[in-house]
Amino acid sequence: MGHRLSKIYTRTGDTGSTGLGDGSRADKDSPRITAIGEVDELNSLIGVVLSHELPEPVRICLTECQHRLFDIGGELSIPGHRMINPDHIACLERDLEAFNRELPMMKEFILPGGTPAAAHSHHARTVCRRAERSLVSLNRHESVSPELLAYLNRLSDLLFVVARVLARTDGKQEVLWQNPKKTSSKDQGP
Repeated sequence: MGHRLSKIYTRTGDTGSTGLGDGSRADKDSPRITAIGEVDELNSLIGVVLSHELPEPVRICLTECQHRLFDIGGELSIPGHRMINPDHIACLERDLEAFNRELPMMKEFILPGGTPAAAHSHHARTVCRRAERSLVSLNRHESVSPELLAYLNRLSDLLFVVARVLARTDGKQEVLWQNPKKTSSKDQGP
């Protein structure tokens, strides 16, 4: 590993720019730094999910995702460097399919909530979608590897399925959206 921080503040960012891993500097509100920040926020939020009691397979999967998100941040901080590959996406897909296999088929939309862990997983899913959108924006200005976009797209799906798993732990249920058309027709009678 390169340089370790022995000093937390450097004062080099006081003028609104920050250093990238390749030694170049970028404005703190540039699309690249925005994407890095949103991936970091997602990683932090997955840490919040991990602070709950979780089934061990979920814990292992989300811990792996945190490592990959750190890699994504590294890849973004060194333009042209590649750390995420198709195997990482395939791993997410295998976990997603395994968790989803145990769930009942969805018949209604699911609202965020159910348990604190499930609600946090839903929150992480929405932050993941925002991070994905920021990568799409960055890709309009500078090339982003297709694996990064695919990884975040798949991760948001995984976080949705994990939220469903967590909402159903300990005999609890998911919070289902109440379709007003179905509700009003029941209320009016035959």
